[in-house]
Amino acid sequence: MQLSKIEAVIEAILFTMGEAVELEKLAKAIEHDEPTTNKLMNKLIHKYESECRGVKIIQIDTGYQMCTKETYYDFVKKVATKTQSIQLTDVLLETLSIIAYKQPITKAHIEQIRGVRSNHAVNKLIEYQLVSECGRLEAPGRPILFGTTEAFLRHFGFKSLGELPILKDEKLSEIKSEVEKEVQLKLQE
Repeated sequence: MQLSKIEAVIEAILFTMGEAVELEKLAKAIEHDEPTTNKLMNKLIHKYESECRGVKIIQIDTGYQMCTKETYYDFVKKVATKTQSIQLTDVLLETLSIIAYKQPITKAHIEQIRGVRSNHAVNKLIEYQLVSECGRLEAPGRPILFGTTEAFLRHFGFKSLGELPILKDEKLSEIKSEVEKEVQLKLQE
């Protein structure tokens, strides 16, 4: 198959699926091995980025997805019947951070870390499709485990969870100190 036809096949698959397609499945569809398919995908990603197109291809973990370039999102919103605006408050960002770094995690563990009930925050993150149920803990009551989604990776521009920033020990100590001071102030009120 010619390169242009292979690219057309990949475009058709990504456009039709509307979600991330695993490299393994793309390789099987175009009848190539995974390393070759990965190279083709990287070239196609670069091609979409360098040309004036309304869409781009992004890598999410071991899959690829076609999506709108951020530059054109406002134009899409003008014709879309329903676009969900994600408003991440400090509470939602804090809860999302805990889930992202500690996943899979139960709601009880989130609440233990935050020190307050987190039902609303977790439910809002699920509504925004940034978080989802990812199983159950093998413990009494079998509590639900939560983790981040592909939408989380897309929203924050990560290819995988491995790209989450790593905090240095001194920064962690600084944050811990600030949190302890804040908790003391609240206790004194």
